[in-house]
Amino acid sequence: MIAMNSQQINQFLHDFFIETGCDVERQEELLHVQLSIEMDKKIMNRPFYWRYIEATNGEPNPAQLKLTTSLQRGQGEIIHFGSPRLQQIYRVVEEFGAYVQMYEEADVTASQVLLTPWLAVNYKVAYCCDCTKEVLYSFGLNLMTGYMVLDFHSSLIQKNLIPTKPANGFCVQHIIAPQRGLERIQAALNEIIVEDDHTWANEAIVKWQREQRILDYFYDGVDDKPEMYEIEKQALQERYGAKIKMTIVNGGLFYLK
Repeated sequence: MIAMNSQQINQFLHDFFIETGCDVERQEELLHVQLSIEMDKKIMNRPFYWRYIEATNGEPNPAQLKLTTSLQRGQGEIIHFGSPRLQQIYRVVEEFGAYVQMYEEADVTASQVLLTPWLAVNYKVAYCCDCTKEVLYSFGLNLMTGYMVLDFHSSLIQKNLIPTKPANGFCVQHIIAPQRGLERIQAALNEIIVEDDHTWANEAIVKWQREQRILDYFYDGVDDKPEMYEIEKQALQERYGAKIKMTIVNGGLFYLK
């Protein structure tokens, strides 16, 4: 499980910008990012600028960002769960592709290297009521043995991955079908959620009941309640009704040594 605290959000942003070809300088919670041309077009909302540059063959000047996961104002654009910039980056990640197939680079001096298939899936789970908490989960499942790893992303980023199979690599055929593997991962995530602390949902119900009593007080004695009562009652349900939303952020098949 990756409970996205400020340090982990900082790492996620750092990895995202490095992977998308941007220059990044990190100073503790502060990131100085020189965007690539592609990333400027994706997240800076400057379509007229880029149309002009392309029409005139002008010298492109991609934007720079100063991002911080600290709540101390003045250091840079503050990034936290729910912030527009982070949600925007999530959408870009999804746009770049929800599925990839990668291979671990093999030692060129070896005659043959066996590569084992792993299914990797990253989920975003949102616990929603009057407040929202989001958690990222990263799973890896060995499609040969069924062995499952949490926080799989942390181990992947330490490997040298390439988009094409190495010449001396031999990809072992999976025993567990990827679809079946996805079902196993989904079941494991469901179990984690069931066993999680759901005090937040109980607290939301208490708030809901309190607000409902106040609403009923104002309409006490009114037999034929007006439409506004039903509207306000529905609004309380939407605000305090506990919901858990699970979304696959991305995933892929990785052949690893």
